[in-house]
Amino acid sequence: MANKWNIPDWLEKEIRARDTACVYCGNEFTSVAVSRKSVASWEHIINDARIITRENIALCCCGCNASKGQKPLAVWLQTKYCKDRGITPETVAPVVRQALEYGLVV
Repeated sequence: MANKWNIPDWLEKEIRARDTACVYCGNEFTSVAVSRKSVASWEHIINDARIITRENIALCCCGCNASKGQKPLAVWLQTKYCKDRGITPETVAPVVRQALEYGLVV
């Protein structure tokens, strides 16, 4: 089975175990009752919904996901949103750094 984003159950479990905080800002996820912006949301590091791999699927907070939108990661990392929050290529989670290092993100 897969969820509504076509992420297979086994991969969803693996990613939920790996990404216990936002892969971008590092904030812990909360429930909607606490803040809509800090709820976990599915993210494609490379903006291509067809790439459903452990290297491209991650969990980030709704705030970061809404800010990044369809921007390429390298472009988004230069935005005021990231600068204001101290989000840099060095501070993101290893899965995101790996995508940047291997040039998977333009």
